Amino acid sequence: METRVLNLTVAGRSVPTPCDVFGEGPEALLLPALSTISARAEMRSLAEALGSEYRCRIPDWPGFGAHPRTRVPLEPATFHGFLDALLAAGPYALGVAAGHAAGYLVAAARRHPQAFARLVLVAPTWRGPLPTAMPGRAHWFPRIRRAVEAPILGEALYRINISPPIIGRMMRAHVYADPAGVTPALVRDKHAITRQRNGRFGTAAFVTGGLDPVGSREAFLDLFAGGLPPILVLRPEGAPRRSGTEMDALVGSGRVTGVSVPGALSPHEEHPGAVAAAIRAA
Repeated sequence: METRVLNLTVAGRSVPTPCDVFGEGPEALLLPALSTISARAEMRSLAEALGSEYRCRIPDWPGFGAHPRTRVPLEPATFHGFLDALLAAGPYALGVAAGHAAGYLVAAARRHPQAFARLVLVAPTWRGPLPTAMPGRAHWFPRIRRAVEAPILGEALYRINISPPIIGRMMRAHVYADPAGVTPALVRDKHAITRQRNGRFGTAAFVTGGLDPVGSREAFLDLFAGGLPPILVLRPEGAPRRSGTEMDALVGSGRVTGVSVPGALSPHEEHPGAVAAAIRAA
């Protein structure tokens, strides 16, 4: 595994972007999920499983990852612009995106028709945790985001909500299907991701829906309406009910091919071998 730092310009700012490179063969872009505990490391086992067939590149998203984060506007336009800058070095034989990265990858493939030969979406989501859990309380979400972003109060709120016990419970509840896989060492690694400088800003944006690429299921499905390379959706068997319903709606639209894989919301991390096998078989 080789790590490079890409100097990308995003939202008018220089954003040093760590990018892991692994394997040999046609180029593949692997995009980690957007969440409090997401970083490019979550894709490394999948890259190792695919490394004999693809040269895998795994970047961190702006505002996320296990390193101090450059402050950029945390909004969908920034993430679309980030992929535009990243794809300037394309094309790719394969694009893989997990969770919330799915909508951004598909939108990028639409803007850049020759960028990808095919796409794989792993447990795709489009709606952040609070909008998913409390769809009728949208008026509270901007207030919650502002509170977490506040200089003193925000840091205190953030620390309370990203303690190791809370991270462990969250992972056992919906990130991993097998609670035994949520080991103390894994929780320590995830907690270290949350403790990076400026970490609370990405969390506040994601959790409150500020990074949702679209605002409704209909708009999400519209992203897949024609003019795209073949798309494979890997639907984890243990996905939480509400997230799983959205994945089923996407597969049921007939615009993608759906395949079941083990796991919950992070099957690429929990079951990288099964995810790699599903990608090869498609």
